[in-house]
Amino acid sequence: MKSPLRKRVAYLINEYPKVSHSFIRREILALERLGWEVHRFALRGWDAELPDVDDRAELERTVHVVNKGGLSIAWAVLVMMFAAPGGFWRSLVTALALTRRSDRPFILHAIYLAEACWLARELARLQLSHLHAHFGTNPTDVALLINCLTGISYSFTVHGPEEFDRIVGINLKTKVERAKFVVAISSFGRGQLMRLIHPSGWSKIKVVHCGVDERFLIDSVQANGANKLVCVGRLCEQKGQALLVSAAAQLVGRDASFELVLVGDGENRPIVEQLIRGHQLQGKVRITGWSDGETVRREILDARAFVLPSFAEGLAVVLMEAMALGRPVLTTYIAGNPELVVHEENGWLFPAGSEDELADAMHRCLNAPLSVLQAMGERGARAVAEQHNVQTEAGKLSALFAHALEP
Repeated sequence: MKSPLRKRVAYLINEYPKVSHSFIRREILALERLGWEVHRFALRGWDAELPDVDDRAELERTVHVVNKGGLSIAWAVLVMMFAAPGGFWRSLVTALALTRRSDRPFILHAIYLAEACWLARELARLQLSHLHAHFGTNPTDVALLINCLTGISYSFTVHGPEEFDRIVGINLKTKVERAKFVVAISSFGRGQLMRLIHPSGWSKIKVVHCGVDERFLIDSVQANGANKLVCVGRLCEQKGQALLVSAAAQLVGRDASFELVLVGDGENRPIVEQLIRGHQLQGKVRITGWSDGETVRREILDARAFVLPSFAEGLAVVLMEAMALGRPVLTTYIAGNPELVVHEENGWLFPAGSEDELADAMHRCLNAPLSVLQAMGERGARAVAEQHNVQTEAGKLSALFAHALEP
């Protein structure tokens, strides 16, 4: 008689919890509602404040490898070296092979191997036989090395755009080939992964969408005629907020009445603030810094529309959240965005990097009748409900994990 499935899995992320990783938290909690026991591991914590109470709760549930200290990790390396010499040398050879093709030096791969030794022992202690990593960068290096050490299977989710920018440097092809299965968050992402491996392996690359937080799901859409536009995201080069400020300056030249709110923080904040001052937009553009989920929700509901002029993207969760709240979105037709945003149906699409076309889209939005905004918002909310229900998507992952755990 076949023994019942033990619904137990480990998750590995580089930094967790983290403001920009709330979609991982939602995925884990949805799996737990399906009866899975999910053990959270992160290579390190996030140094900044966690404004969201749900993230602070996750902090208590997460084991951070770096906090175990150098002596504990060094001891794990020695134990694995002598207790499982075959696996250890296999993982060392793999680490050397990864280094040859990597954009990272061997010292970092040696650290990944040491972290893998500690985590492999912990997974064995907990009797966990499958590890799922988020992002195809160093968490998946560690997952691959654990597989070499112990045979514990792994899978991982690829988000983009960083993984696709560094396909060779992060050895993405090798990671995909050796994984039990690989998850892409969009069909675009799946296509990028299919390029890397033989067609015989394409069937193990699956699409599982990121899910939307339930607090963003509303019963009825109500358009907002305010002249406020909102952008939510880390202030970094790929999200395009610097271009957004320049486009806003164009709107001033067209005598448009508007307010632009940038929700988020990041390494490009000084550049964005300099542009705001340079264009004399202090009375038009406001940066809030990091905010919790409820504040983000309120900022989106208070806005006419949501704008995200990304230069590179996977498929931004904030687009889904804005659409779920019934707000038309303005974004670039890159990567997975057009799979959700249909031009002039539930938002406006424009070419990445085009200040003029971004300004035109903002101008059209600010001048659109309330009835148009209402219809766009309703269509967008329906699209998100159909494609990004967190429990539905967790069900897909649940089936994949169950298959991976079959003897």
